Amino acid sequence: MNRVGHGGMWDEEDGFYYDVLRLPDGSATRLKVRSMVGLLPLCATTVIEPWQRERAPGAVENLGERLRRMPELLRGIHATGPGHFGYGERGIAALLNPERLRRVLSRMLDENEFLSPYGIRSLSRFHSEHPYVFRAGGEEYRVGYLPAESDSGMFGGNSNWRGPVWFPVNALLIRALLQFYLYYGDSFRVECPTGSGRQMNLFEVAKEISERLSRIFLRDSGGHRPVYGGAEKFQSDPHWRDHILFYEYFHGDNGAGLGASHQTGWTGLVAPLMQLFGRLDARSALEIGKLAAFRRS
Repeated sequence: MNRVGHGGMWDEEDGFYYDVLRLPDGSATRLKVRSMVGLLPLCATTVIEPWQRERAPGAVENLGERLRRMPELLRGIHATGPGHFGYGERGIAALLNPERLRRVLSRMLDENEFLSPYGIRSLSRFHSEHPYVFRAGGEEYRVGYLPAESDSGMFGGNSNWRGPVWFPVNALLIRALLQFYLYYGDSFRVECPTGSGRQMNLFEVAKEISERLSRIFLRDSGGHRPVYGGAEKFQSDPHWRDHILFYEYFHGDNGAGLGASHQTGWTGLVAPLMQLFGRLDARSALEIGKLAAFRRS
């Protein structure tokens, strides 16, 4: 995943991860679609607390031995040991090193790309005006930004990963940002949204994304809930307007609910996210660590 050259997913020029298509003749080419594929490596991260090292010394020793015997691993991942611990003597194991983390976040937090008013889109809005085109076997294949449903029969008519907001992946991204925050603390700050001039630590970025997700269900200044889009009965009828439906995914630009309307298994994640950021601040998270998510106020 982190290989820069032939066959690797990381594109050094773009600062992003792409799918790699391997062809029968052994050649490979990156499919330069700015999709959720490029954000998922961010999710492969976990903080290792001092108390975890004490409880599992064998696992720590095995990891250290592997890194000693295979030092090339450290060129592609971010793993820390004694002398390189972060805030509160925490260690970290992550696919993204600090430089790559910044570059991926600069795209993820760009409102012209992934950052929607209602969470993180599954495909960059960049592809609305710049669809990706791939030619093979005399055919032309296109991937464009579709904030709602598919506009073609490609993928069986199911191209709803080409723009809408999905809760499970947003939750994974928020979790990753909180893990990175526990390691870096306030020393690692990024612009959010990209180009706004507003600098945030990663706890604040995670909270910002959570608030945008919550906005889907809350009434706006006009009294309308984005989740119900143009469905007037759900917006205004007193018998329906306060009964919230947990849709499968959401329009990447206006937050309207799409797909199945009873997807509580993952869209219900909005409830614990609201609860978590409602009772936890950045300083408490940093001092308490990973156990902060399970504490009851």
